[in-house]
Order: sequence, then structure tokens, then C-alpha cells
Amino acid sequence: MKTSSQEARIENVYRLEGRVPISKAIPFGLQHVLAMFVANVAPLIIISSVAVYQGEAFTAIETARLLQNCMLIAGIGTLLQLYPIWEIGSGLPVVMGISFTFLAACLATASQDYGIMVGAIIVGGLFEGGAGPHSQVLAQDHLPIISACVVVSIGLSILKVGVSSFGSSSAYPLGSWQNLLVATITLAAALIFHTTLKGVAKQLYVLLGMVVGYAVSIFFGMVDFAAMGDTIRELGVIAVPQLFAFKPQFQPAAIYSFCLVFIVSAVETIGDTTACCKGGLSRDITADEISGSLCVDGFAFALSGGVFGCSPITSFSQNVGLISMTHVVNRFTIMFGALAMILGGLFPPIGAFFTTLPDCVLGGCTVIMFGSIMMSGIRMMQDAGLDQRNVLIAATSLCLGVGVTQVEGFFDNLPPVFGEIFAGNMVAGVFVVGLILELCLPKDPKRYETR
Repeated sequence: MKTSSQEARIENVYRLEGRVPISKAIPFGLQHVLAMFVANVAPLIIISSVAVYQGEAFTAIETARLLQNCMLIAGIGTLLQLYPIWEIGSGLPVVMGISFTFLAACLATASQDYGIMVGAIIVGGLFEGGAGPHSQVLAQDHLPIISACVVVSIGLSILKVGVSSFGSSSAYPLGSWQNLLVATITLAAALIFHTTLKGVAKQLYVLLGMVVGYAVSIFFGMVDFAAMGDTIRELGVIAVPQLFAFKPQFQPAAIYSFCLVFIVSAVETIGDTTACCKGGLSRDITADEISGSLCVDGFAFALSGGVFGCSPITSFSQNVGLISMTHVVNRFTIMFGALAMILGGLFPPIGAFFTTLPDCVLGGCTVIMFGSIMMSGIRMMQDAGLDQRNVLIAATSLCLGVGVTQVEGFFDNLPPVFGEIFAGNMVAGVFVVGLILELCLPKDPKRYETR
């Protein structure tokens, strides 16, 4: 006779443990995949559009392979969070996927050589994974304002990419009325869906907006189905992913930049896992759960870059929001979402389809995503508290960190290492300036009184 914990019951979807009837578990798991699917593939589509490897630009086939791999690593990372191995994993319903947080750093390195990006991801991932057991350091009071400034700078650094995509396609020149019209329709559709839909469907507004934009782009002749067919003929309908495709290069400046962003990503992961516990399980998170989630963040990052050739993965805030909305926290149920991503990674036509997305369709959606990143940083500032000391840290770090990237030749008379790290990377500059100010400025509130 089965015990109550072994019985498959629909009520178990609202419990962390227990089995759920498979007919119910699959759709509940798939809704998590749908909520994050576009955001999971979009960073790699953007990165591959500027990436070069050994002097050669990426082809549609190479991009499709990367998209295939990104679905696999997202599924593997989610499984590790759900069902920990040793100390790697939180045991919480945390969904993993390709991170937008690293987009600026990935674009800067991948445009030089994709191997530089892969090498930096490997080292940075091991850095964060090793820091997992010491995660209490990341929860200190001084990190929130610095992390908030960094997230704002990440949003600012990729806005140019979003706007450029908004006006681009392979069929028409930059800024043509056709590109702008399709992008505007995509954006408008996404906003309409977000403001009119209810419940879980509201979480899919970006995906639905993209469907509308894609349909319109076909009308304007922007979609190259022939290229999709070539990719499928090359890779097949079912294919084993290509592993270890890129030889890593270990460039100190790139590694340093990625390690800084990994710290920010770790703080975000702590926030996501904490919100998952409070919003879904109605309890506080434990130290072991924080440590385990960060270990997945780090070691899965290294796996993502070194083995699968993808940009870093991290916890997805939109899925945390979905958990808070639906209270579906069952690990068995969300496991089916992870398995769906892994299965999707074995079918190249999925990746081939996304390579046909015109830039203007992607841009119509990414301007929302990129702007949301910047606004998330602003909300983090509010949560950290905007007292005089934090305002000084934010104002100075953002002005200097962002400003030096806007002035060509600013570092010409300094040792080359300064330009390599800070000239094209506002995230690194904002972090360093913010950290120096945090360590140097007095903490006594009376020192900032105007009377």
C-alpha cells in the first residue's frame, strides 16, 4: 500500500515534495518553460550576431547548435537545483536559464574571439561555485547598493544593442520604415498582451508579442526559410549536441570583468532563491539552500561555457514570479519542465527556427527586457535605501563607470591594462568605483547631515 507521500495527488503541486499525476505535472512544468523560453534563447542569438571565432563570423548552423546547447544546459542546471548532488543544488523549485546579466561582458569578449568569452566563463564560474559555501559574505549590508548600481549599468550597456536590433533586419537597411514598423507592432502587441491578459498567460506576453511580430515579418519578406531548411539538412531532425566546440582563451582582463559580474549574479541568485522560499513556501531560506544554489550558479556556468560553449546561466526571476503567482512549487512537477528543455535541446529544428527571427522582431521584445534590467537595478536601489551615503555611492560610481566608456582615448596615457578592463566595460568601472567608495566613505549618518 502506498503512503500519502508516494501517492500521485494533484494537491501536491502546492507542496515541495510528493508526486503529481503525470497528466497534470506535464502542463504545469511546461508553463515554466514557456515563461522563460524567449529570454533563455535571446542572449545567445544576440551574442552570435557579433561573435567571431578564429577570425570567422558565426553561421546560422553554428547559432542553431548554440541554441540547441543552451536548452540542454538550462534543463541540466534546473535539475541540479531541484535534486542536489552533494552540496551542489538548493533542492528548491528554481528554474535556470541563459543570463542577460552577462550580456554586455559576453558581447565585448565574443566580438574579439568567442574563445575569450568561453575562457572567462570557465574561470568565473569556478570562482562563484567555490564561493558558494562562503555565501554569507555576499549577504552583507554593503553589497545591495553596489549590486543595484551594477545592474543599472548592465541595462545601460546593452540598450544600444536593443535599439540597433529594433531598426535592423537582413532584408532592409538600418532604420527603414519596414523594420521600424515590424518592431513597433511586436512591441505594441507585447504591451497589449501584458496589460490585457490575466493569470499565467500574462507571463507569456513577450512570447505572444514575438509570435505577432514574426507573422508580420513574414508578410514583409524578412524570414529566410531556405536558411532554416539548410540548417535542418545539415544537423538533422534529431542530433547529439556538439560539445567542446570552442577552445578557451584565458585573457586576464576578460576574466576580471566576468568575475565582477559573477558577484552581481550571485547576489541576484540569493534574491531569487530567497523570494522562491518566501513567495512559494512561506518560509525563510536556509544557509545550505543559499550555498547550494550558488554552487549550481557557478559550476553550471563553467559547464555552460567550457562544455556547451554557451554564455552563463542563472536563476530566472520570471519563474520565481510565476511561483509566487501560482504557488506551484512541486519539484516533481517542475522536473518535467527541465526534461522538456533537455529534450528540446536534442531537436535542431527548434534552434533553426529561432535563427530565422528577424532582428527587428527580437528588438521589439528585447527593448522591454533590457529596459526591465535597468529598472530592476533602480528598484534594488530603493530596497537598499537611498540615504545620503548610498546616493553618493550611486551617483559617483555610475557617472565615472559609465562616463569613461563614452570618452574615446580616456585611458591612452595610462598602462594598457586600465583600458582593457574599463574602456569598453562600464559594469567593471561601476563596480570598482562603488566598492572603493563603500570601503572609504564613513558610515556614520551624522557625517552627511546638512545642518
